[in-house]
Amino acid sequence: MTTFGGKLATSVVALAALSLSACQRPTEPTTNATHHASDIAASSTGNAYKPAKKIAISAIVEHPSLDAIRQGVIDELSEQGYQVGQNLSVQFQSAQGNTATAGQIAKQFAADNPDVIVAISTPTAQAIAAATRTIPIVYTAVSDPVAAKLIDAHNTPTQANITGLSSQLPLAPQLDFMQKIVPNLHTVGYVYSSGEINSVALGKRLQAQLPVRNLQLLQIPANRATDIAMATNSLVGKAQVIYTSMDNNVASAFESMVQVANQAKLPIVASDEFSVRRGAAAALGVNDYNFGRKTGEMVVKILDGASVQNVAPAVMDDLTMYVSPKHAAAQGISIPPELMQGAVNVDDMPAKDNMPTK
Repeated sequence: MTTFGGKLATSVVALAALSLSACQRPTEPTTNATHHASDIAASSTGNAYKPAKKIAISAIVEHPSLDAIRQGVIDELSEQGYQVGQNLSVQFQSAQGNTATAGQIAKQFAADNPDVIVAISTPTAQAIAAATRTIPIVYTAVSDPVAAKLIDAHNTPTQANITGLSSQLPLAPQLDFMQKIVPNLHTVGYVYSSGEINSVALGKRLQAQLPVRNLQLLQIPANRATDIAMATNSLVGKAQVIYTSMDNNVASAFESMVQVANQAKLPIVASDEFSVRRGAAAALGVNDYNFGRKTGEMVVKILDGASVQNVAPAVMDDLTMYVSPKHAAAQGISIPPELMQGAVNVDDMPAKDNMPTK
């Protein structure tokens, strides 16, 4: 364990129990979406008998971070006695980045009336909240549930059927981290989707906090995956670092951002492990798989009979450092030794470990 920026970071690297097959791209398409039942193989844990339940899971798009969260949810349910193919059925649909499709999926899920709907990402949670006020909804991978109008400033859900786990990371440690990665930092580049409430809210927080450190923010909107490379290129020669934090549009085309960053020797600092695996120099954020396991704990409580109103919304803000000296070198920097000592070096981890594939 190591303390960074006043936060306790636990480096969780041994996640061999993660089943890769459940995150493979579905082969049975539905209209503008993909749809499949998770086929995770789980062994009996010796728990008491659990009655048959049905859950539905939706995500705005499929990328490794969201895939790991989904797998964590399913693995937690299995460990708690709800096993796919025995007493649990799981329906999954991805909107493939299309908010209109997310709305269609939400309406379908509402009509199917599962025991719980798990909404992965802000646009998905908003769509499902609009579709039902009776079916329990557990949101996850939502960085600012207040801005998304899922809860209010007092942590009270805006609908009686909503709870969830948010990932609103404290910004000060993120900025400390960036300034240690890039000591001559004076301008932070931020590529974001203006259609994602969480990304817009983060931009406002950056605008408020960067000037306190004599830093400037250069925001570039990119509302389609095909815009990411062009938006990143517009930061070249103007910013000294690119910061990205769970913008699903950026994540779906992350390799195009990495390609521009490598050519321009412009380091990328992210907030999740898989962005580092995919090309970012470093990240300070939560472990996505563990995030899913914590979300799964909330789902289990509801499946076991707890009222959703008795499962309070929570925040997961334990931070883990992830670094890639290889990617950092490609982007023109080196990771300071003091950061290397307290970080998970993804270059030392086999690609198969904790890396869902599609």
